Amino acid sequence: MPKRLKREKSTFREYAEAIVIALVLALVIRTFIVQAFKIPSGSMLPTLQIGDHILVNKFIFHFVSPQRGEIIVFKYPKDEKRDFIKRVIGLPGEKLEVRDKQVFINDRPLVESYAVHADPDVQDESFSPRDFLGPFVIPPGEYFMMGDNRDHSMDSRFWGLLDQKKIRGKAFLVYWSWDSEKFRPRLGRMGKIVH
Repeated sequence: MPKRLKREKSTFREYAEAIVIALVLALVIRTFIVQAFKIPSGSMLPTLQIGDHILVNKFIFHFVSPQRGEIIVFKYPKDEKRDFIKRVIGLPGEKLEVRDKQVFINDRPLVESYAVHADPDVQDESFSPRDFLGPFVIPPGEYFMMGDNRDHSMDSRFWGLLDQKKIRGKAFLVYWSWDSEKFRPRLGRMGKIVH
């Protein structure tokens, strides 16, 4: 009888240790390596759809700096409890200007196949910074961020530059997508590489 009790305790202990190890690994992975995020708004349309669930590499920017065109998740500078996702447009040290909806980097127009302008109207710079901004030079350690859905994105044009310390990671994969209007998954988006 004592031998049987000892075996049950060791089996229980094995399961408990396995669960604790799994929880610690999950916490370490989520904190330092990969984290899941959900896309709540249309500011990155058509690249990212409302209801896309993405994986973000939180490890990569410990070794390399963000590059133009990368889609990153960061703490919203006006409320750090919220996460935003936008595309890196301007890098530290670059001169940036938005003129008549066109982005200029160091006085050259930026070619952006991902940018969408749904509103044909151009807003005067006295009314809004959406279509006219700058020119200015981006300081060290800061980035200019924009959504792909340019006419419907709350981005650096409105809240300013992003401090590198607020970056959480680089988006790299859509692992799940849910269409809330049609109440069904978007199977064709699952496994899509984010770029």
